[in-house]
Amino acid sequence: MTPNELFIELSQMAKEHIRCSVMIWGPPGVGKSSIVEQVATANNMQIIDLRLSQLAPTDLRGLPVAKDGISSWYPPSFLPKDGEGVLFLDEINMAPPAMQGVAQQLILDRRVGDYRLPEGWLVWAAGNRKADRAAVFDMPSALANRFLHYEIDADINDFKSWALRQGLHEEILGFLLFRPSLLHKNDAKQLAWPSPRSWEMADTLYKAGLSIAPAVGDATAAEHAGYRAVFERLPDLEAILAGDAKVEFPEEPSARYAVVLGLAMRAQDAAQVGRALTWLQKGASGEWIQLFLSDAMTLFRERGRIGELLSVLNSEPAFKKLAAELRDMMVS
Repeated sequence: MTPNELFIELSQMAKEHIRCSVMIWGPPGVGKSSIVEQVATANNMQIIDLRLSQLAPTDLRGLPVAKDGISSWYPPSFLPKDGEGVLFLDEINMAPPAMQGVAQQLILDRRVGDYRLPEGWLVWAAGNRKADRAAVFDMPSALANRFLHYEIDADINDFKSWALRQGLHEEILGFLLFRPSLLHKNDAKQLAWPSPRSWEMADTLYKAGLSIAPAVGDATAAEHAGYRAVFERLPDLEAILAGDAKVEFPEEPSARYAVVLGLAMRAQDAAQVGRALTWLQKGASGEWIQLFLSDAMTLFRERGRIGELLSVLNSEPAFKKLAAELRDMMVS
């Protein structure tokens, strides 16, 4: 499933307080941990990120203390005592089998030693797959059978929606829309390779005027540099948004992605969106107009200005069909 589909699934589980333990599988850098954090935040829940690979069995079970001739286990301070939240066992299959064995009781019975997990807490876990060449242990079948299992992979549409909301640079996002296969490409021969996580780091480097190679690798950085040359030949986007453009919609696919995304990201009000649409309708096919409108919708929704956008579209006869399509997109 896609990251957004997983977000929706986990959000519903949190809302209904389904106490079945969850195991999320996916390649490194796809955003497993981020999704769990986003779900917890959206549902006003606490989150405790517990890395079992960094603990010994006694760290989780607690310390035995004798009192009145009876040994009791004093639980560790990092386990929750009250309230509601998610106990997140990240990278669980990096923990050795002995540690995973101790975690079984916590995952199934919601207790370990003398400790009991409060009723308001959910147990979710995540880990990388062996197929992704991650340094992980096999998960014992008895432990695996205690989980609901979800598997996610990188998705360019999910990443684009997130990137638009986060304000990633248009020359980073435009490149990925042109070369979506480079959103996630694990290369065992390289220390740096592209993933949603490393593209976020690359964006930070790029905005600082630095090379993105340390984040995504030399080969991917070289491809991105070639794409950057496209921007030198782009039409004047500010002139298009002002309604003063005399140029035509470009022929080269990479330039088309750059223009459509650049217009959506630079449009500050609905009037500019209208001018961009007027220009696009003169030379762009429907798929490019839809792509522009979809991106503009994402950004205006984030700004709480969808109504303003619909109003401008409805005011122009040539845009009324687009306004209807926009409403359908919002419903879907």
